[in-house]
Amino acid sequence: MLPARYVVTGRTVETVDSVTLRLTPLDRSIPRFQPGQFTMLYAHGVGEIAVSVSGDPSVVDSVLTQTIRAVGAVSRALHDAEPGAVVGVRGPYGVGWEPWRAWERDVLVVAGGVGLAPLRPVVLAVLAQRWRYRRVIVVAGARTPREFLYADELKWWSARDDMAMELTVDHAADGWTGSVGFVTQPLSRLPIDPAATTAFICGPEPMMRFSADILLRRGVPADRIRISLERNMQCGVARCGHCQLGPLLVCRDGPVVDYARAADLLSVREL
Repeated sequence: MLPARYVVTGRTVETVDSVTLRLTPLDRSIPRFQPGQFTMLYAHGVGEIAVSVSGDPSVVDSVLTQTIRAVGAVSRALHDAEPGAVVGVRGPYGVGWEPWRAWERDVLVVAGGVGLAPLRPVVLAVLAQRWRYRRVIVVAGARTPREFLYADELKWWSARDDMAMELTVDHAADGWTGSVGFVTQPLSRLPIDPAATTAFICGPEPMMRFSADILLRRGVPADRIRISLERNMQCGVARCGHCQLGPLLVCRDGPVVDYARAADLLSVREL
């Protein structure tokens, strides 16, 4: 429960309300993370929140990369942290995406808004061992073109000939030549092999439900659809109970779970 001290050594503005921080340990470092795991980040004098790690899991160093959207007091304090600021870090915690589940299979990554941050390590892990996977398809959506995270990286992914990219926005802007609509629209028309596809989905819960339902109707098994849940995680170690979702404690049993486990829970109001 004792945070390690990390110093902000880099700050990249992604969108009007999101930044990516590079955090370097001052004295001790936390263990290496797995794609999909999260840390508890502490802003001194303000509080602590759970934030998914968004760095490259194939890079062996002690630097943490975390993308933060300013939506509350703690996230705003972390968002505004400049190089040289010290933050507390606990973790990594939780069950990750486990991209090895998709070895020798097609990989389908579906991200809505800031849901791309927890999924970025999946894409980077797959590309680092590209020979282990068959087709790789990434579908990413945002409200407007200016609200995509990792804009330069998305351009690089789009230019690769060993993966397919589909970017879509709710509202187009001048110069936008991509799709307009929700991520569910390309999911309905993209060619997929349901018997050989593993899907990784992260975004707002309605978006994840609708996306998973489309994949189910197209024949993808529920246990091959992985989603990331977000709840009010305060301890990160399954002691406080704030993140309970039915029988699950999201910080311990998630945040990544198979849709076979999550579907019924997400259909219950107030859960």
